[in-house]
Amino acid sequence: MILVTGGTGLVGAHLLYHLTLKNDVIRAIYRTQEKREHVKKIFSFYTDDIDTLFSKIEWIKADITDVPSLQPVFQNISHVYHCAALVSFDPKDYRKMRQVNIEGTANLVNFSIDAKVEKFCFVSSIAAVGDAINGKPITEEDEWSDNGDQHGYAITKYGAEMEVWRGSQEGLDVVIVNPGVILGGGFWNEGSGKLFSQVYNGFKFYTEGITGFVGVTDVVKAMMQLMSSSIKNERFVLVSENKSFKELFFAIADGLGKKRPSIKIGTFSTELFWRIDWILTKLTGKTPLLTKNSAKSSHNVSFYSSKKIEEQLPFKFNSIENTIDIVCKEFKKEPI
Repeated sequence: MILVTGGTGLVGAHLLYHLTLKNDVIRAIYRTQEKREHVKKIFSFYTDDIDTLFSKIEWIKADITDVPSLQPVFQNISHVYHCAALVSFDPKDYRKMRQVNIEGTANLVNFSIDAKVEKFCFVSSIAAVGDAINGKPITEEDEWSDNGDQHGYAITKYGAEMEVWRGSQEGLDVVIVNPGVILGGGFWNEGSGKLFSQVYNGFKFYTEGITGFVGVTDVVKAMMQLMSSSIKNERFVLVSENKSFKELFFAIADGLGKKRPSIKIGTFSTELFWRIDWILTKLTGKTPLLTKNSAKSSHNVSFYSSKKIEEQLPFKFNSIENTIDIVCKEFKKEPI
């Protein structure tokens, strides 16, 4: 039986749909009924036969940071897709991210070893891949280092990878994927989904920072191919294309039939804004719109290479243009 953690999140929900097409029974963990029901919305992007496929999922209420709750989860499990994670650039979430991303992953690795799981796939991030050397595209071979300027999310995803590699040393076959910014439908109030909702609602600003982007269906496809292959104890960068945020916002605006953002924001402006926003959040207690780390990331210029997976698997990425077109169509079905 296949186990999926984070099945109510972006990658996990889309993964569950594709797994139900090929498997009779999949087990997934969840924390709230509301989030579990939201997975049906993701299924509706692909099919009208929602209930038949959804019924193939055996749901167990559990938390990856709660060891006792995981005991029944690992009964008769042969393969694990670990998609659960806490994503935040807010420094106040660092302790919680360590608990979820590192300790939670350690728990899953330990249970997988004890259950003699055949293969374990971990969804990491390009945030846990090293920086470019001599201006070359970043690959799996570039080693991550904590130079004192890393944000909490990167630190905890790297720490989670270390737990997965520990598992490989203890006999667990693993594969790790390091996706770029994942674009996909159904989660318009969080992560990359906010990019679509903000542009739809008239967001006017852009930066010219560059990073790697990938469609959620490509991430899912890569994970499933890797799990069914003989490849083990390897990691793979998953980036369809390297794009500037300006190009991305313009493409989203075009896809949604909205006006393109027209105000370029430089580093000085974002440095000023995150400081003002920090003060406001201290006064109001609200979640910051922009943090020091997200402000910096919006101006970074990083190029990534996915040559490795394209060479080791019969794998071809969808273009970001096509991905954005698909996600915009999904958004139009339920604009917020």
